Amino acid sequence: MKTNKKWEVWTFISMTILIVYLIFMIYPLSTLLRNSMILKDGGVGFANFQSFFAKSYNLQTIYHSFAVSFCATIITLIVGIPLGYFHSFYKIKGQKILQVFIILCGMSAPFIGAYSWILLMGRNGLVTQLFKNLFGIKLPTIYGFRGIMIVECMQLYPLVFLYFSAALKNIDNTLLEASENMGCSGWKRFLTLVIPLCAPSIIAATLMVFMRAFADFGTPLFIGEGYKTFPVEIYNSFMSETGSDKHYASAVAVIAIVITTIIFLIQRFINSRFSFSMNALHPIEKKPAKGIKGVLIHLYCYLVVIIAYAPQVYVMYTSFLKTKGKRFLKEFSVQSYIDAWKFLDNAIPNTFIIAGTSLILIIILSIMVAYLVVRRNNFANKLIDTLSMIPYVIPGSVVGISLVLAFSRKPIVLVGTFAIMIVALVIRRNSYTIRSSIAILQQIPMSIEEAAISLGSSKMKAFFAVTMPMMINGILSGALLSWISIITELSSGIILYNYRTTTLTIQIYTYVSRGSYGIAAAMATILSLMTSISLIGLMLYSKNKNVMF
Repeated sequence: MKTNKKWEVWTFISMTILIVYLIFMIYPLSTLLRNSMILKDGGVGFANFQSFFAKSYNLQTIYHSFAVSFCATIITLIVGIPLGYFHSFYKIKGQKILQVFIILCGMSAPFIGAYSWILLMGRNGLVTQLFKNLFGIKLPTIYGFRGIMIVECMQLYPLVFLYFSAALKNIDNTLLEASENMGCSGWKRFLTLVIPLCAPSIIAATLMVFMRAFADFGTPLFIGEGYKTFPVEIYNSFMSETGSDKHYASAVAVIAIVITTIIFLIQRFINSRFSFSMNALHPIEKKPAKGIKGVLIHLYCYLVVIIAYAPQVYVMYTSFLKTKGKRFLKEFSVQSYIDAWKFLDNAIPNTFIIAGTSLILIIILSIMVAYLVVRRNNFANKLIDTLSMIPYVIPGSVVGISLVLAFSRKPIVLVGTFAIMIVALVIRRNSYTIRSSIAILQQIPMSIEEAAISLGSSKMKAFFAVTMPMMINGILSGALLSWISIITELSSGIILYNYRTTTLTIQIYTYVSRGSYGIAAAMATILSLMTSISLIGLMLYSKNKNVMF
């Protein structure tokens, strides 16, 4: 009877989560689909889809998005995996500081990265002018495909670093010692032992990077110029200043859903081939980085971080310069901060209220979903797992459009409220914490939980008292990623916000678009300060003060 009671508790939780997804995800997406089939004359048909595919320009935007996302993902893996490996296997000088800056590289909105790279390497950028004046060298343009890819890589490699480093913490050092005793060391051990053991986390990171690059519209909007991507087309079709066709925009959004869902299903199929349990009773022992090898390791780690973080530092520097129109003068001033502060009365409190509430809900939801998916693997819970990932692989602008269409009229009116912003963030950004929680729980043997139950603990108590503390590394690592993406969210927020619910990221985007670069730089610096404080706070809260958990 006792077992049945616990089964009913988890079944109730499972059904509750399904109902939440039904209301806040399935209903909006079904509304979007219904709108996509409505024609201008009120009829029903596929004319909106035909209109999209009839234009070669639209097909080109899809190709551009795939090209940028694929190249950015490959380069990000090449950069992030060695960085995570060196960080976990070797004692690097200034390791904790380096770790903080790696994460800070990914804690700004992508469009801010694009803006900062333009300041450095645009047509009149600092580096561009330096090379031109000193060496007479004309650097390649930062605009277009090359610029988008650079910004995405420098913005997203921390995701790979976080996932790979967290996975390495679950590798038992005795496996590495045994392989070394058998003559397998160096690159051979890395490729034949370490990489296969970390495969689930690498695959998860690959999907996260690819879909975030695919869904980003702020970066190509600022730095793409003639290289238009699919998310930009989605946004333009819904927010056109000349009057948008909501039914055509819905059709474009549905096409995006189909494309991203196919990519997600392919990833799930691959990931199903790499599911296993792993627990590190003897964590990896870091070795001193000495000799030429140590120099190269230090050089690689610091060079990556310097290149990635330098644009943000330059934005901070320009925030203290006087401005005249769109130009920065060679005089220091805090006027940009004075002007910026006038417009931040609501933005900063809103950012913390919306982001903080969203993160709390995401952590609770993620723990429940992880347990249901891993420990109670049935059809309903598999459905929850699939549903939890769908909003992430869908571009944020599509999520925003679907929520506007669904909740702009009775019975549920949320448009213009804080609630719709929170719903969008929870539904869209919970996948970071869910995937991280599932990945870590899959590596915790069920036998540990069964041992606690055999000693008299209930199943619920065994999970929360024994299993969940062992999951804390994955939960907090995923929560950090969720926080980063929430606080810098733009693509859904730009569609859902109004003057009462505006956030700091949206304000920055607004002033960059207007050409008020001084105010935008000051706001971006404030955002960087906020994210840095939240990161340090999370480090202090964690038991071992280690962000990688």
